[in-house]
Amino acid sequence: MATTQAAQQQTLRELMIEEIRDLYDAERQLVKALPKMAKGATSEKLRSLIEAHLEETQGQVKRLEQAFELLQEKPRGKHCAGIAGIIKEGSELLEEDFDGAVLDAGIIAGAQRAEHYEMGAYGSVIAWARSIGEGDVASLLEETLEEEKGADRKLSALAESSINQQAASEKSMPSNGGNGASRTSAAGSKNGSGKRSMAPTPSSKPGRNGSAGRSASRRS
Repeated sequence: MATTQAAQQQTLRELMIEEIRDLYDAERQLVKALPKMAKGATSEKLRSLIEAHLEETQGQVKRLEQAFELLQEKPRGKHCAGIAGIIKEGSELLEEDFDGAVLDAGIIAGAQRAEHYEMGAYGSVIAWARSIGEGDVASLLEETLEEEKGADRKLSALAESSINQQAASEKSMPSNGGNGASRTSAAGSKNGSGKRSMAPTPSSKPGRNGSAGRSASRRS
């Protein structure tokens, strides 16, 4: 009986380490993607929020490295296809003809998809760590989970307090028609160019192991 239980715990430990490697890669992908997302935002408040979360994300990478050390494992990532897909969707959004608050609303939706994905993953890892007696790892990663939840709440508050209403009131403008004026990109006008160079996006509901559930497939 004891041998069987030990084998089950070892198997769960291996699964947990695989998930942590996945998260390590996901956070590093986001460190690269978030500056592009901030650059694409037309709202100063949204840009500041994303930049603040970038700093948190950099700290989350270091926290995962601490978790590897506690587990006596080498810090090594495993390609996170889920976050890669969310970032790709965000990049595609920024290439569309959306401007102003409408663009910002899309960026918020994409960012929340990433937050919800991570909340699900961290929630599962924390539950598994506690199950196999790795309380220090669980406590460490709970700090990150709270940061992800906080970022999600701030994004929702910004969307509900202003961005969504502004986006709903914006009217379509003619593209190279009517008086011959071309559509101006709010994002592009910030640097005087008509181009937008951006990136990512992220959503899900609470679920797995009594924690938040993920919204995207881990192996898409």
